Amino acid sequence: MRALLALALLAATPVMAEPTRPPITGVSHIAVYADDLAKTNTFYTRDLGGVKKPDAENPAGARYHFAPAQFVEVLPLPAGEGINRLDHVAFVTTDAEALRAYLAFKKVTVPAKVSTGTDGSLYFSVTDPEGNVVEFVQPPKALPDIPVNPLSHRMMHVGFIIHNRAKQDTFYRDILEFKPYWAGGFQEDVHTWISIQVPEGRDWLEYMLVSGPETEGIPPNMSQKIAGILNHFALGVPDVRDSYTLLWNENRLTGQEELPKIGRDAKWQLNLFDPDGTRAEVMEFKAIGKPCCSPFTAEDPEP
Repeated sequence: MRALLALALLAATPVMAEPTRPPITGVSHIAVYADDLAKTNTFYTRDLGGVKKPDAENPAGARYHFAPAQFVEVLPLPAGEGINRLDHVAFVTTDAEALRAYLAFKKVTVPAKVSTGTDGSLYFSVTDPEGNVVEFVQPPKALPDIPVNPLSHRMMHVGFIIHNRAKQDTFYRDILEFKPYWAGGFQEDVHTWISIQVPEGRDWLEYMLVSGPETEGIPPNMSQKIAGILNHFALGVPDVRDSYTLLWNENRLTGQEELPKIGRDAKWQLNLFDPDGTRAEVMEFKAIGKPCCSPFTAEDPEP
């Protein structure tokens, strides 16, 4: 009798329906630390052509826009931070509260509520399986008026250090449903750069795979220079050689040492570095031929 009663109570208990994940449509921004804010301001405004705006999330910071809803957020370097210059990466969603609820249903630790920026944006942050801070932003209805940047008006990917691809995939692939785009590395059969696109767009996150006894964070023997190369962002351009010519003719390459080159993904690229070593990768949208290591498995970003 008790067993029958228990079954009846179980049948009467409503089952919570899984919430629908709202779209995640692209890269919003990358937030980096700067030791010298004046020098960093020169790099992002004069050299890269970003438009400086107030930081709607942190009054101590500044935003350097390349498009109305895409920017680099620069924050003062916290005391004792060491060589790390990455604070977080952020992706655009159409509904921040619905995504927060979806992640909570999936047993991801989320804040009790979304935050509201001074610009009217809605956002919240979580940490991925390796402790990287990832933010999701619902842009404000009224976006800032940002003129078209002659260098680039599209931030098409962000990348950061990871240690365990399978572990990270439980969050980005299984829960958020990012989709494979390309994987490669210096060796043909060893994939250390893994690109996965947002589910409802063509921007991507790039895992920068490292190995060592540690399981998260910057390896203790890594230099600030290498960490800055790995923790990076990319600006899309139609033609890197035209972009380099623009920067050269306008004397915007002061202190930069690299020249345009074809990457292992068969895309022309140019690596530039801010004063703290964070890499700004100027990259063409499409490959000029066959990439190394693996084929592209999704559509390329568009200007």
